[in-house]
Parts: sequence; structure tokens; C-alpha cells
Amino acid sequence: MAIRAVREIGDEILKKRSKAVTKMTLRTKILIEDMFDTMYEQMGVGLAAPQVGILKRIVTIDVGDGPILLINPEIVEVSGEQTGEEACLSVPGKCGVVTRPDYVKVKALDQDMQEIVLEGEGLLARAFCHEIDHLDGQLYVELVEGELRDTRAEEEEE
Repeated sequence: MAIRAVREIGDEILKKRSKAVTKMTLRTKILIEDMFDTMYEQMGVGLAAPQVGILKRIVTIDVGDGPILLINPEIVEVSGEQTGEEACLSVPGKCGVVTRPDYVKVKALDQDMQEIVLEGEGLLARAFCHEIDHLDGQLYVELVEGELRDTRAEEEEE
């Protein structure tokens, strides 16, 4: 449908808590399509509605296994631990090391507003946590261990 502008760090909307989606409307369907289009265009693995300026509890994810839509997601179980690099479309040109659970179980609604339960390990578990944090107004930079690194400088060196 359309590519939307991604809000960047410093934008107040990224610090706000999103509201639950109570019904599927045409506007919400268009938003979801636009979020997937924007995520793929930006070559991201996840996108939360606040990142495109909409305070709704909607997340799109694709870690390479196909698109995942989560409406009103809740983390219901976590285990293990993984430490690795994270980046974010709302923090362009930067990355940092973050520790997250290695296994995450999420309860959410699908596009038909039916309850679904998904489980993820590794990158998918990381994406679940990262994107759901956005819905609560938290950016990964608040969790970074050590310093944020400039990825643009690394790309120029290659």
C-alpha cells in the first residue's frame, strides 16, 4: 500500500504507551499493510505502530520465516538468556549489545481478532521483546550494555 515515515529517537511518540486495539477497522487493516510495506522497504525484521506515529498495540515481524502480525501482544512466558547486537529502524546508524530471553511465548490477536499463541527462540524471541517494548514506550537503547556503536562508520570501512 504505502511506505510510512519511521519516527526516530527523540520523537515523543516513541516514549508513549500504546492503546489496545478493540476492533478491526478498514483504517487498521491499511495501517497493518503499510507497516509490513514499510518494514520490508527499510529492511527491518520488525516494526511497531508507534514507530510510524500510531499509538496502537500492533507489531509486524519477519525474521525470515514469513510475516507475523501481533495485535495487543503480551509476553506470557520467557526462559533462557541470549546476549547479542540489536538495532532499530527508529535509531538509524546505531547498534548495541542487549541481553534478552532466548525463548519467548506470546499471546496476541491475529488480523481476524482471534487469539493466537506463538513461541520464538533466538532472533524471533529477541524481535518479540524488542517490538513489544516499543508498545510500552521503551527503546532498546535503554537496555544497551556498554556503548551504542555507529554502524555507518563500520559500513564505510568495508
